[in-house]
Amino acid sequence: MAVIEMRRIKREYRMGGKTGSKKESADTVVVRALRGVDFSAEAGEFVSVMGPSGSGKSTLMNILGCLDKPTDGTYTLDGIETSSSDSDTFAYIRNRKIGFVFQSFNLLARTTALENVELPLFYRRREKNEKNQQISARRERAVAALKDVGLNERMDHFPSQLSGGQQQRVAIARAMVNDPAFILADEPTGNLDTGMTLEIMGLFQQLNAGGKTIIMVTHEPELAAYTKRIITLRDGELVSDVQVKKRRNALDDLSHWNKDHSLLAGN
Repeated sequence: MAVIEMRRIKREYRMGGKTGSKKESADTVVVRALRGVDFSAEAGEFVSVMGPSGSGKSTLMNILGCLDKPTDGTYTLDGIETSSSDSDTFAYIRNRKIGFVFQSFNLLARTTALENVELPLFYRRREKNEKNQQISARRERAVAALKDVGLNERMDHFPSQLSGGQQQRVAIARAMVNDPAFILADEPTGNLDTGMTLEIMGLFQQLNAGGKTIIMVTHEPELAAYTKRIITLRDGELVSDVQVKKRRNALDDLSHWNKDHSLLAGN
């Protein structure tokens, strides 16, 4: 079953011209960020999105995350056609259907790891006939999500008391707590060193092995090698869509990396 179904997605930005004018003037510049992209992802896929600067990666990510709408085309997410959705539906989709993981973690500094993970549940939009979630139930789900990312002993710690890798694990737990249709990760290891990067990629691989659908935007081929499929954008067009034939195992690479560094430390 396709979790994501994009057909003929275009995104154009009009720059210049008279402010408020409905007609294009002679000095209006049309920037075509996406030029009719077709993309789909099945449940349980792990896809990396690559491309040079200006290729349309960020624009595609914004549309995938329902942070922006296409100028033309259709985007169906988990059975919901989003292209004509109103702001309330967009808010519902972002909260319930998509788990966001960003490069900068985006954790609240004055709240604990557990409280950070609880936030999506606290702001969760109520569905028709859905009962209010009790505080104890929210806490239980947040605890379970943190256990899933290996932070059993760090739940009461503040972000400043956590390493970069641990902060990203909290962000991943927060992304998973609502059991979204897919996780959208934007350069999720950009602020991490090699060891922590391998830890996070290993965690993503474990979550994917458990059935989570993950879309990861990256500019690093080394990271894309840990995913199952790579799509490449160039000049707003999807120019390549290939399966990863020799997929690397991040935890195996982490084990080798730790061994090499322990030997260097011994010398």
